[in-house]
Amino acid sequence: MTVVVLGIDALDPELVDPEAHPNLTLAAHRSIETIDSAAGEPSTHELWPTIITGLRPKDHGLTLKNDGVAWGNPLLESASMLADYLLPDTVQARIGAWLLTNTGADAFRTPATYYAENNIKTLFDGQEATAIGIPNYVVDPDSEDREHNLRRSLGDLFERDPDTTGGHSSADPYEFYEQCLEMVMVRIARARRAVRSGRHELVFAYTSGLDLIGHVTYDLSTLQRSAYDELDEFVGDLRKDLDDGDVLLLVSDHGLQKGVHTHEAMVAGTNKEMIAGIDSVLDIRAVIEAELRAQDHMKDSEKRSFTEAGGTEVKKHLEDLGYM
Repeated sequence: MTVVVLGIDALDPELVDPEAHPNLTLAAHRSIETIDSAAGEPSTHELWPTIITGLRPKDHGLTLKNDGVAWGNPLLESASMLADYLLPDTVQARIGAWLLTNTGADAFRTPATYYAENNIKTLFDGQEATAIGIPNYVVDPDSEDREHNLRRSLGDLFERDPDTTGGHSSADPYEFYEQCLEMVMVRIARARRAVRSGRHELVFAYTSGLDLIGHVTYDLSTLQRSAYDELDEFVGDLRKDLDDGDVLLLVSDHGLQKGVHTHEAMVAGTNKEMIAGIDSVLDIRAVIEAELRAQDHMKDSEKRSFTEAGGTEVKKHLEDLGYM
């Protein structure tokens, strides 16, 4: 039995339709509360650590500055220290955007070791688990998967632009859309392989493609609708790999409409009780862990039943042979 969690950045509860998107709404779905950053809107940088720890950003320590840029990378952090003394906030934000677009700096690459080093528990602790692409939980900081490489290679297809509504612009939104969908497919394919391996109690994969599309194509509504339709098909393929006892949970950190993060996140799942227990991004870790404990209990019960049944069968066989 496996709990499969698919983190879909910016999956918006107001943009899914149970009839059109049965694989994005599953047996139950709902909007949940999220948390705003210091910049005034929910932040991917802060929220995925919150989702895997159950802690508010101020408690897990991976937070944005008021300028909306995550300065955890040493290059950015040094620039921030100077900027705090020399530059107004608006100029700091523009410099941060330029650095993130034009250098190798990456705001989402905090290693997984950060949590143990700071005595922070995550839902992966003590589990046979695999974490695929989760922002600020990087299992192997020295390697990058195909989605990460695709994102780095977007170039002028995805540039930070503080003057636009979505904060980003693209030289070719349609080509950008295709690359983002490829990013989604890569991560879901990795999740499917992990599920099929049968080696994990917990498979947690993340993809950013829907969020990127929403930031750039907000004035091309057909593209955003198409993204939801195609994502529904991809998740449907993932569902085909699940066994009867497996559980699928979809999680977002915020919604996204008209190019801007909204103040609602979303969950959907094959287990209605799990969905009923999640009111906020702060609840997700506890609900997943409760399901994992329940599945452990079921496995123990199955083992006991098998042993008891096997013992009775052996005893009867010995009696038939005249040894008992």
